[in-house]
Amino acid sequence: MQIILTHEESETYFHNALCNGLNYIAAYNLQISFKRADYVKARANYENTHPNEQACYEDILMQILKDGNMLKLIDHEDAENTQVINLADVHKRVAETPVRHLMDMINENDDATTADVIIQSVFFEEVIYG
Repeated sequence: MQIILTHEESETYFHNALCNGLNYIAAYNLQISFKRADYVKARANYENTHPNEQACYEDILMQILKDGNMLKLIDHEDAENTQVINLADVHKRVAETPVRHLMDMINENDDATTADVIIQSVFFEEVIYG
């Protein structure tokens, strides 16, 4: 079964996954990384386009991608396991998340496990941990 998502849906589901799943990623000794200049620019861009909102960390991560930059997932136990994504990867790979978990996100029946699986699907193109 293949689920086709719009770019907006993919971005929304990935954003939700970041909001709910970063603690799982940290528990695996993984860390999302980015260039400091990309973060500063993304924060300014987000604040300019959302003047009445308080930006959270995950909002800025998504803005980094929307600005055409990349996020890196660093494995502190295996330096060769570093993964890099861009917005096109999010658009493609969220839909490739195992169907059960993707449907939980779509149906707003998601939890931290759902988020973890989506994040892993986007960064690794498979579920490695958990």
